[in-house]
Amino acid sequence: MPVVPVNRDKLFAALGQEYTETQFEDLCFEYGVELDEVMTEAELRAQAGDKEEAPEEEGDDVIYKIDIPANRYDLLCVEGISRALKTFVTGQPAHAFTTKDMKAAGTPLQRMVVKPETALVRPFVVCAVLRGIKFDKQRYKSFIDLQDKLHMNLCRQRTLVAIGTHDLNKIKGPFTYEALPPEEIKFVPLKQTREFTAPELFQHYKNDESGRQLRKFLHIIEDSLVYPVIYDANRTVLSLPPIINGSPSQITLDTTDVFIECTATDLTKAKVTLNTVCAMFSEYCTPNAFEVEPVEVVDAFGDVHVFPDMSERQMTVPTEYINRNAGIELDTPTIATLLNKMMLRSSVGADGSSVHVSVPVTRSDVLHPCDVVEDVAIAYGYNNIKWVVPKTSTVGGETPVNAVSDMLRQELAMCGYTEILTWALCSHDESFAYMRKEEDIKGGNPVAVTISNPATAEFQVARTTLLSGALKTVGANAEAPLPLKVFEVNDVLFLDNSVDVGAKNHRHAVAVYMNVTSGFEAIHQLVNRTMEVLGIVPSDRLATAADGSAAEKPSESDLTYDIEPANEPQFFPGRQAYVVFQGKRVGVFGIVHPDVLNAFGISRPCSAMEIQVEPFVFDQFKKPLNCHPVHTE
Repeated sequence: MPVVPVNRDKLFAALGQEYTETQFEDLCFEYGVELDEVMTEAELRAQAGDKEEAPEEEGDDVIYKIDIPANRYDLLCVEGISRALKTFVTGQPAHAFTTKDMKAAGTPLQRMVVKPETALVRPFVVCAVLRGIKFDKQRYKSFIDLQDKLHMNLCRQRTLVAIGTHDLNKIKGPFTYEALPPEEIKFVPLKQTREFTAPELFQHYKNDESGRQLRKFLHIIEDSLVYPVIYDANRTVLSLPPIINGSPSQITLDTTDVFIECTATDLTKAKVTLNTVCAMFSEYCTPNAFEVEPVEVVDAFGDVHVFPDMSERQMTVPTEYINRNAGIELDTPTIATLLNKMMLRSSVGADGSSVHVSVPVTRSDVLHPCDVVEDVAIAYGYNNIKWVVPKTSTVGGETPVNAVSDMLRQELAMCGYTEILTWALCSHDESFAYMRKEEDIKGGNPVAVTISNPATAEFQVARTTLLSGALKTVGANAEAPLPLKVFEVNDVLFLDNSVDVGAKNHRHAVAVYMNVTSGFEAIHQLVNRTMEVLGIVPSDRLATAADGSAAEKPSESDLTYDIEPANEPQFFPGRQAYVVFQGKRVGVFGIVHPDVLNAFGISRPCSAMEIQVEPFVFDQFKKPLNCHPVHTE
């Protein structure tokens, strides 16, 4: 969770009230934030590793470090915290944010034109202007800190969104958002005195200590054929997003008009980021506070959009829904009053039995009526909600399939096998090509869950077998003493249109035996032992009487299994078998095919088994318990 340092005295001045440390800590707790630490300005600078000598007057200022929920982007600066806490304490309605009517003012909108090439690297941009800003040192620092906090949090280390802020009086519109080959981009970046091309700048940041803070962002666009860049009408570079702004447009304490641009790979996140920055600092705009000047953005298709949209979203939530989910009994006017304390302007709905809620742009975390319920509970006070004994009494317990899984783990470990835990995601090759399989197809449709935009080639699909992960582990431990025996009891995942989420987990157990010989007899023995502890007997096994003569076969009440020849590509032909239970194939074991071993970097022969667990989840009367249907291979 983000931690925001705020000056105590300036925070109390904004709140219009002073608190003792204990009182303020209680206030934070009631609102759902936490006073994490109290220190002086000098201690904060030392903790941050700031070696610059601080002004004497700043050394004794008390700093409150406040822990903020990750989804409350409006609380990432002192302006947002003071505004929210003041509304919470006083109940006064929050300020409404507006966009300036440029047509009525007779002033044309600033314009940003997006070139089609940006789709290759960073396709979206949204913009706004804050007019008549009055900065001082504290406001300027808060403005920069908010951008850093948003970059680390909502913007996901600038991969989703990058914020650029510029002194509008130093540049000239209209602006263009382009994507050019790196060698064609030349400009003087912030805190530099000479001109760089983009490749020279990247090399400088990699080699020079001054680029330490920006070095971690270079990978975002470094391998792209083109780099994004924003120009003004005079071809002055405003920024090379998401890395650095240009020096000519740098904002200072003397800046009065701020041009904000947010480039992004996610348009929704870009809008939230822009709205948050505008909402927090439009407070300092003159002559009209909380008024933002919109900017016209012409996208790559020639369509015109105007940003930001500071309008409020409307929601209507039934009073009964709020009371039932929060565990309270309040009338509609009281609920509306509580929501106003949470910066959600609310009123009694037309029917009198619901609350009409206006959600400001600062509350992007309010997505569903349940979020409104949460705010009502916070404003009412969780400690004020009465404890109620449930009408039903339940006893927690392990699910049947987990109970059987734990028993199997214990038995397999007692057989001398070491438990492993492998990734639920794997590469497409590990799941199919390495196993000598084509894409799993059932009824003409694939059965494997595929990740649409994998972060790495190692995590492309959800595993449909535990064997590939076990073999990968064996390959990584090939130098371990022999025999190497490993097992895993865990879930695999298959597409399934019969469930609402489109996929279903199935519990499997896998074991791999590696030695100087294949050890087929060892893995066969493990299969027999596994079935024995599950209470299943071979259908063709003869009982032995006390005198050594053959007795009757298992009775009809006994559950039995069969072994029949298999033909699976991951195993050696003629050295493999299916485990058949109640007429269905529930497992397979055999000697692993040499091509599979080579694919996983294993130089010694191996045998392996993999069986489904859920078919064997039944009670003492041999009746199946509640679990998934048997997955047919």
